[in-house]
Amino acid sequence: MLKKILKSYDYTIVVVMVMLIIFGLIMVYSASMVSAVQRYDLESDYFYQRQKLHIILSMFVFIVVALVPYKILQSNKILIPMVVLSLVGLGGLFVFGHVAGNAESWYKIGASSLQPSEFVKLCVIIYLSAVYAKKQSYINEFNKGVVPPLVYLVLVLGFVAIQPDVGTAAIILLIASTIIFSSGMSYRNIFKLGGIGLIFAIPILFIISDSLFSDVRLGRFLAFQDPFADEQGYGWQLANSYIALGTGGIKGLGLGQGVQKLGYLPESHTDFIMAVIAEELGLFGVAFVLLCLGYLVLRGIFIGIKCKDPFGSLLAIGISSMIGIQSFINLGGISGVIPLTGVPLPFVSYGGSSLLQLCISMGILFNISMFVNYEQNYKGKAVKKQPEAKPISRKRFSLHK
Repeated sequence: MLKKILKSYDYTIVVVMVMLIIFGLIMVYSASMVSAVQRYDLESDYFYQRQKLHIILSMFVFIVVALVPYKILQSNKILIPMVVLSLVGLGGLFVFGHVAGNAESWYKIGASSLQPSEFVKLCVIIYLSAVYAKKQSYINEFNKGVVPPLVYLVLVLGFVAIQPDVGTAAIILLIASTIIFSSGMSYRNIFKLGGIGLIFAIPILFIISDSLFSDVRLGRFLAFQDPFADEQGYGWQLANSYIALGTGGIKGLGLGQGVQKLGYLPESHTDFIMAVIAEELGLFGVAFVLLCLGYLVLRGIFIGIKCKDPFGSLLAIGISSMIGIQSFINLGGISGVIPLTGVPLPFVSYGGSSLLQLCISMGILFNISMFVNYEQNYKGKAVKKQPEAKPISRKRFSLHK
């Protein structure tokens, strides 16, 4: 039994994830060794050493989560405390929060920081997947099957937007939209939800407009249109990101040989780490990261499609969409496709909260893959194939003799 279970895990997920994490660790050291000394007055390997600790903790948690059946997450004993803790964690930021990156999104614990909104992403995925899976029999009854789970989503979005953390709020909304779209409800209800959402969003945006549309965020939006028009101001990060992306070419300048990390890219080891990768490792380095991330997203969606359990299916699709959406927002920001939002690149950027949450998510996805493969490879074979019934003879029941 144990042998069959171990053989049913999709180990390609782990291989690709570990390759990304190790590659990210190397690039975190390369991208941060100068800024650690010049900007933070720390040892050159400070962020590298801390990221190693993040990786050890995250991989341990990954293994534990991967061994626990994902179906227990659907229990009210898990869902209710999870919902309460996530809302308390977000609400507590307004009293005990630490401001970083123009947002009050962190709890400062000694030399470490914890960003609860990272874990709330996964909470939203688990909650919406569990509730909509239970409501499959009446998923198209708008007042009973569609609306109730969205109360939690609205509260989460409100807390995150007020911080204000526009990037994370956008990611959570897009993830939730993916789960809702995949839940099986009719397009009519989906469009109805969209219309109601717009009606409520407009007054909320008006209320928080002062904090949401601050000078920094408006400056980022203007810089997104033409960063070189204000190269020494709000366009500084994006302009230098463009230079890094264009300098690397096919092969790059060589690992550790990048120039833009020498004080030109303030967040070179976090949000802009892909710009450093492009400059030092060129198109090959960028392609490696994109292929690995693309594989994890597509593999997760494939697992979700194959899973016969509605909860497992929505969970796999939600986790995959989170990785894909966050990757797009990060890469879109540094390349000027969309305005900068301060979102890390999954598995590659420096950050303990992000990496730990991603490894928990991948542990759940890994566990779902085991259930899917086990049912397909072993349970299906255990059922004896019934002999096919002989076709009814047409001559026997012919009306014409």
